Amino acid sequence: MLTSELIRPRLRHSETTLSVEMVDPEDPKLQQTAQELIDILHKHVGCTQEALEKAFALYEGARVDYVFLRGLAKVLMDGATFTPRATPLPPASIREQAFAYGPVFKQPDVFSPRNREQVLTELAQTLAIEPGQFDSMLFADRNAFYLLTDAGPAWTPASLLARYNLELARGVLYWASHITIEAFSNYKDLWHFIKFFQLMFWAEALPEGGYRIELDGPISPFVASTLRYGRQMAAFLPALLLCDQWRLRASVHPPQARQELRYHLDYTSELRSHFKASGPFDSRLEADFAHDFEQKIGQKRKHWRLERESEVLLLGDTVMIPDFTFIDEQDETRRILVELVGFWHPTYLRRKIEKVKAAQCKHLLLLVYKGLNVTEEDFQETESEVLFFQQKPVLKDVMELVEAMAERVYGPRPAQTRKRKRK
Repeated sequence: MLTSELIRPRLRHSETTLSVEMVDPEDPKLQQTAQELIDILHKHVGCTQEALEKAFALYEGARVDYVFLRGLAKVLMDGATFTPRATPLPPASIREQAFAYGPVFKQPDVFSPRNREQVLTELAQTLAIEPGQFDSMLFADRNAFYLLTDAGPAWTPASLLARYNLELARGVLYWASHITIEAFSNYKDLWHFIKFFQLMFWAEALPEGGYRIELDGPISPFVASTLRYGRQMAAFLPALLLCDQWRLRASVHPPQARQELRYHLDYTSELRSHFKASGPFDSRLEADFAHDFEQKIGQKRKHWRLERESEVLLLGDTVMIPDFTFIDEQDETRRILVELVGFWHPTYLRRKIEKVKAAQCKHLLLLVYKGLNVTEEDFQETESEVLFFQQKPVLKDVMELVEAMAERVYGPRPAQTRKRKRK
């Protein structure tokens, strides 16, 4: 991620709002610069990090757009892989034995009769190291001497410039005290990354659908480790871009501002995420269930529509996202949530049961594999319905229970009157 000195020069603010001066990924001149930096990166595969940094600095020269150039170079280096050299002994041990000889110089004198080359040659023989390799091994554990072994993503000029814009946008969140997110899709990926980056949140459902998520920012008084949390908050932003529709409002206090400012982003921005979205299904069991419904049940019971992970159960400091939702197309307030419990890991199963008990959701149906080490007694403290299956859920039984649950929770379905045809 970009450092503060690479972000601040591109910030623009009025009395109350903050914006970021981004670049045009389709600008031919900027693309030429980006391509030249990409070429430098690829030419230095197998070289040290120090050599690559010097090459970038040489390219920069006396150009006045050095903030932009250094930002692109930082993005390239962050995406690359640098590997320490293999040494017969730990570099720290080699340095310890070398420094034991005391100070030496290029030319010997009265107080140092041996020069540096003589000392290194003697030490190389003692350690059975080739004299020519000694210098490279002496500080092999320092980042500057790491070797560039992988140039990283298959960068194009446009993708590099787009990523630079994303790094600028996420860098603003370093100075956020509070962030409000409104999301309307892709909840699973969004909550996955909120938990993965250990962000503190509070959430509520929106009347028009979707969810509002309140996040404490890095400079919030409730955050202890500001630097670490700031990096996690900034790292989270690409996950929000996986949603089809979203809005972000942040209260920020950048160094150059005298007061708190408002920072806004939404799904209409041209920012692109480099995070990979999860697949449509987590398991073969879920994929088969959806396929079987469409093939066997969907045509017979047209008033039920099956949606994938479209609702979230808010459980304090965590959430539960049921696998499917049955929605009555004649009355969309009638909804039955379905969770497939077919994973065998004991820790996963224990957490799943804890979430079900915490949810106390009357319109949640659990389809549980009989091979698991659970019984109906494990679900006695929950208001959800449980249906066990042997190999895969029997859709006839599932739909009968869905109908019964809907009637119990929402009452009988209103009778559908047919219109008389005029003679």
